[in-house]
Amino acid sequence: MTVPFSILDLAQVTDGGSIAKSFEGSVALAQKAEALNFKRVWYAEHHNIASVASSATSVLIAHIAAHTKSIRLGAGGIMLPNHAPLLIAEQFGTLATLHPGRIDLGVGRAPGGDMGVIRAMRKDYERAGRQYPSDVEELIGYLAKPDETKTVSVRAIPGEGTEVPVWILGSSLYGAQLAAKLGLPYAFASHFAPTHLFQAAEIYRREFKPSAHLTKPYFMMACNVFAADSEEEAKFQFSTLVQAFTGILTNNRGLTRAPVEDFEVPAHIAPQLQAMLQVSAVGTVETIAKRLSYFLDELQLDEIIIAKNFYDQTARLRSLELTKDVHNILMG
Repeated sequence: MTVPFSILDLAQVTDGGSIAKSFEGSVALAQKAEALNFKRVWYAEHHNIASVASSATSVLIAHIAAHTKSIRLGAGGIMLPNHAPLLIAEQFGTLATLHPGRIDLGVGRAPGGDMGVIRAMRKDYERAGRQYPSDVEELIGYLAKPDETKTVSVRAIPGEGTEVPVWILGSSLYGAQLAAKLGLPYAFASHFAPTHLFQAAEIYRREFKPSAHLTKPYFMMACNVFAADSEEEAKFQFSTLVQAFTGILTNNRGLTRAPVEDFEVPAHIAPQLQAMLQVSAVGTVETIAKRLSYFLDELQLDEIIIAKNFYDQTARLRSLELTKDVHNILMG
């Protein structure tokens, strides 16, 4: 069985760069991924993070879609508690109408930011968390084909009848259980929160209930992949991500930093950092293939979505080419 590879892009804003440059880089990445026959590229909703420019996710998807031809594009994901389901149905219904058969909608229940973001969103997140399952179902209802036997007072126009595929995203067992209950595909955010990866996959498959959307489970794992022509170069480029996670753990966030030689992680956060980044593959094609084959075998994955949070765009595009070589090796 062929397991597709896909890409997760946060429109990284680099130190010394600009948001406009990050969008140019995202277009180039998607075009390269399309040329190499990757399955899809997803963009994530985050707020109040200087290094991430994908906050207006549906707008960015529209821009990328206009500059590509065939690759699937989507949200990985939309943080549904921030939005009314009707508005998201209209946004993604618009995208699906403009770009038929190319749009995905992954949803999560986190706010996508800190307490300041929660206040700025004017949301009651405790209530929104409780409503999340029903909001997902409401969203799917807006995107469904109209039932002529029922009269509805609110319709998503555009949106109705587009049947945009909805995914559940998560980094805990909650998302696995909800995706299984609703019979939806499930994507696990193991590229930064891998603790429950294996347990979530097991629960999702065990509890999955076939639905009109999906007849059997479909499990996607997220992984950081830094491929290069040498082990040394890959580790050097990976230091960009290590610096970013160090900044998260020490409350010293900033723009995406240039890679450095022999970056030293503060000893007091080293175990936590290592745990957060354990679902990463760093090295040459052979090294990456060996690392990913472990996850493919152990988890029986249906798809891998790859995060490539590089500082250097040339290195990122080269990593994409090498990752395609990895895919060719693994799929025979």
